[in-house]
Amino acid sequence: MFDTLTDKLDGTFKKLRSRGKLHPKQVDNALADMRTALLEADVAVEVADAFLGRVRARALSEEVMKSLTPAQQVVRIVRDELQETLGGEYRKFVLPSGRIAVVMMAGVQGSGKTTACAKLALRLKKDGRRPLLVAADLERPAAVQQLSTLGDEVGVPVVSEGRDPVKVAKNALKEAERRGNDVVIVDTAGRLHVDAEMMQQARRIRDVVKPDHVLMACDAMTGQDAVVQARAFLKEVDTTGFILTKLDGDARGGAALSITAVTGRPVFFAGVGEKPEDLEEFHPDRLAGRIMGMGDVLSLIDKAGEKLDADEAKASAEKLLQGAFTLEDFLAQLRQMRQLGPIQDLLKLLPGMPGGKNAFKEIADQVDEGKLRQAEALILSMTPEERRNPGIISGSRRLRIARGSGSTTSDVNTLLKDFEGARKMMRTMMGGGKGLPGMISMPKVPKR
Repeated sequence: MFDTLTDKLDGTFKKLRSRGKLHPKQVDNALADMRTALLEADVAVEVADAFLGRVRARALSEEVMKSLTPAQQVVRIVRDELQETLGGEYRKFVLPSGRIAVVMMAGVQGSGKTTACAKLALRLKKDGRRPLLVAADLERPAAVQQLSTLGDEVGVPVVSEGRDPVKVAKNALKEAERRGNDVVIVDTAGRLHVDAEMMQQARRIRDVVKPDHVLMACDAMTGQDAVVQARAFLKEVDTTGFILTKLDGDARGGAALSITAVTGRPVFFAGVGEKPEDLEEFHPDRLAGRIMGMGDVLSLIDKAGEKLDADEAKASAEKLLQGAFTLEDFLAQLRQMRQLGPIQDLLKLLPGMPGGKNAFKEIADQVDEGKLRQAEALILSMTPEERRNPGIISGSRRLRIARGSGSTTSDVNTLLKDFEGARKMMRTMMGGGKGLPGMISMPKVPKR
């Protein structure tokens, strides 16, 4: 989402790095470039100006000006202040235990509010809670059906009996007690725009269910409109925090940089995809790193810990060390990688190279997901014996594999050549288990 902003900040930092000592005018020129980039990203003007004011005050300090690496000091200051603008320290979403906890979800129509309810329910379910979804959005014709469908998908019950949303919400608390649920998530009505009737209904539901959290689903792609909406909901229903939806989109993302700064309320979660499990905890420091082109390895590790099988990963590593890595193992690794999401998105979480250039991002832009799917289809068209011993794949076998996968023999040849080359390279890199001098050890994948 922040590719354009990242590129423009990178260009600004390059100009600063090209100089030795910095002078106030050079810093002001850099800040002017940053302001343009922030406003083009649809960051609220007041937020951009406050952010740049803090950066300027720190950047023009005697300590920075007399530093041997003033440009690097400025980059660090920008990153720190970005994190502060995004919310500062990580804030964990906490619900009380020992009684029924209530979460009320608010937001305008089209913000991803109903989907956010289901995603949150799934996350709480994985954490050992017993959620109940409440369809109290009776204004939009398809809202109840949408939540019911999503509830079935994530395995969470949905209640929706009644024509009065306030009564639906109130009765849901009794139903939760009867069923033994310990979390109730109430989906309230949205409108195309904030209006008095919408807010009055939301206040009535809030007064009846007395929620532990009032969360607003905020579309990260709406920019400064989201700021206006967030202020209105804060004033009317006293929101406790936000779920940023559609953070994986291609829009400018100004809402993400503005919403906490103007409301003082934290972002607890971010929606990063369309699947029910695509809801991540929001870490201001990690997003600041992504915007600065520094990557987000910690989120990558979290993804791996949630979705990869530690025993399988260990077995694959041992086979590599023994030189026994086969196409079956390669297929298993392809499938595990696919579980983490599009490889372009994974590569963009890796940090940039020295000098601020994110080489992995450039590689990601060139990756063809279709080629990975084709490789999987080719391997699946092989017999188990062929996968274990690619050396037996003769010309006639290659023709059969190509036909079975809807590919050409040239595609089969390329796959086998690339696989053998990769296997040889891995054996060389492993060096019998000693590794290359100076190689970085990757963190272990935690067991699930």
